Amino acid sequence: MNTTEKARILRKNMTKQERILWTFLRKKNINNLKFRRQYPIGNYIVDFICNEKKLIIEIDGGQHNENKNITYDQERTKYLESKAYKVIRFWNNDIDNNIEEVYLDILKHMDE
Repeated sequence: MNTTEKARILRKNMTKQERILWTFLRKKNINNLKFRRQYPIGNYIVDFICNEKKLIIEIDGGQHNENKNITYDQERTKYLESKAYKVIRFWNNDIDNNIEEVYLDILKHMDE
C-alpha cells in the first residue's frame, strides 16, 4: 500500500483528538489558511499541514513515549525540517484538556 492509499484510510479513521483538532483547522478557520489532514510527504504521513505556512501539526498518543517511536519521530522530524517544514507536536491530553491553549499555540506559530 502506498502512502496516498494509507493517508486515505487514516483520514477515514481519525483518532478522537484528531477529529477535535480538525474542527478548529478545517474550512480555513485559522487565519483563513487551508489545512489538510493525513497528508503524505515522502514516505511519511503527517497529521495536519498548512502548506502555505510550511507548518505541520502532529498529535501524539502515549506510544510516542516508547524508545523506538521517539527515535522514529526524531528521524521523521529531521526529514520534514530538511524540506523546510516546521513541526509542532501536541499530546492527546493537550487536545482533551486544554484545546484553547493548543489553538493559541497554533496561532502563534502561524505568525512566525
